Amino acid sequence: MSKTMAINAGSSSLKFQIIEMPEETVVSKGLVERIGLNDSKLEIKYTDANGEEQKFQLTEDIADHGRAVDLLLTNLLDLGVIADFEEITGVGHRVVAGGELFKESCLVDEQVIKNIEELGDFAPLHNPAEAVVIRVFQEKLPHATMVTVFDTSFHTSMPAENYMYSIPYEYYENYSVRKYGAHGTSHQFVANRAAEIVGKPIEDLKIITCHLGNGASITAVDGGKSIDTSMGFTPLAGLTMGTRVGDIDASAIPFIMEKEGIETIQEMVNIFNKKSGLLGISGVSSDMRDVEEAAEAGNERAQLALDIFFNRIIKYIGQYIALMNGVDVIVFTAGIGENSKETREITMRNFGYMGVKIDEERNNTRKEAIVSSDDSTVTVINIPTNEEIAIARDVERLKKTK
Repeated sequence: MSKTMAINAGSSSLKFQIIEMPEETVVSKGLVERIGLNDSKLEIKYTDANGEEQKFQLTEDIADHGRAVDLLLTNLLDLGVIADFEEITGVGHRVVAGGELFKESCLVDEQVIKNIEELGDFAPLHNPAEAVVIRVFQEKLPHATMVTVFDTSFHTSMPAENYMYSIPYEYYENYSVRKYGAHGTSHQFVANRAAEIVGKPIEDLKIITCHLGNGASITAVDGGKSIDTSMGFTPLAGLTMGTRVGDIDASAIPFIMEKEGIETIQEMVNIFNKKSGLLGISGVSSDMRDVEEAAEAGNERAQLALDIFFNRIIKYIGQYIALMNGVDVIVFTAGIGENSKETREITMRNFGYMGVKIDEERNNTRKEAIVSSDDSTVTVINIPTNEEIAIARDVERLKKTK
């Protein structure tokens, strides 16, 4: 029995899961927060020898990702989560931007790491940190198979008419400016799971996957391949999100900058990334639950934020139904998609004209379930995403190719 680590590194954080393979049993998970800042935090959740759930927490200044990995591995040993480092036979690293170079997950070598670093312009908060973490794990666990799993890979199957922007073509030729999308690992995982649930080959299905969390995106999956997705050159485009603006007319950017005296484009991008979306419209919170509570109490801006959020989901689903000339399955996943029965009911209500019906009793769930009625023309499914399992599966698959 081997253990695989699924790693998700950000600019100041590192999330992990340890999964026993091939049983796909999660034995530990946790995160390191505030890397490079004061009072960094390490949290490890695990099951002890008696089968009891335990949680270990530590607070100290963690200067960099190298120290974070070292501290994590040391405490995994001390807590008995692993007996020795040899138990970890594979490490899968989630990488945000794979550009056009990486169409699928791959084994790590020096050139792969250099390419990840070079693609840093497309994900400046993630790719550089991910490259650092990969190197640290190579040093600490030289025996383990290292695999990179790219957020953008699933979307490299999009046809040019869906990923190209209507800008001078040389910007694409010279700088690779195009739609890349994100959340690909999640979209692929739930699309495949949906096919299993309905008992049909994914090659025969038209599926729309709705990954709705603080970051949100929708993907059209035709025959198992992503043919379009709502996020764009970066994860800023598409739906209204927790703090991200989603789609906006580019002409609004210089207009707002001039009116507000904003001096740099980076400051404007920061506003669109961190101060917009549900937070910017409602003035209440980026958390859907807080916005819903405020709306129920009569806050008109909070209600407007919800209306816009639902409106954008409906529009993208409608686009993708037209693009694929129909749909067999619609999937909801991620924090809001999995947990908000209201989101599923409200958005699907708009497709009643084509025979989509939500079963109220079935929809009252946060677990994996078909939530549409038996006579619905489209099967609507709630599927909790599991990107870590998807990463671990890719590690196991690529181990066999070494």
